[in-house]
Amino acid sequence: MTEILAASYPWLYPGLKSLHIIAVIAWMAGLLYLPRLYVYHADAPIGSDQATMLEVMERRLLRGIMAPAAVMTYGFGLALVAIPGVAEWHRGWIWAKLALVALLTVFHLMLAHWRHDFAVGKISHNSRFYRLINEVPTVIMIGIVVLVVVRPF
Repeated sequence: MTEILAASYPWLYPGLKSLHIIAVIAWMAGLLYLPRLYVYHADAPIGSDQATMLEVMERRLLRGIMAPAAVMTYGFGLALVAIPGVAEWHRGWIWAKLALVALLTVFHLMLAHWRHDFAVGKISHNSRFYRLINEVPTVIMIGIVVLVVVRPF
């Protein structure tokens, strides 16, 4: 068994890392696109064909892409840190990165809440709010990438 693990190690870490990055890209795509749909939805008349179409698009994006991608991001990330020597728990950058990932998760949950509001005909915020909120995942993503690549502390 040890020989099998030793032989698979050169493929295990890069493979998990690749799957983690792919899942992150899919999750980020949704986090960046869903607020843009909300911009259009906030301006659409309640009950209109446009509002109905946007509700379907939002639901499919959130449930069909974003939620599975978020689960895979966490799953592959946890699998990576389970590999001995991969996680640098003594370094501050990993904790800062995890804090930013937690913020992305909270943002994801807020998007899900707002989607529910749209689905029941409640418009929580105007389109300007959603335009501003659309920048949040970009700023967080930049922070995560810089922390992972530079590892400043």
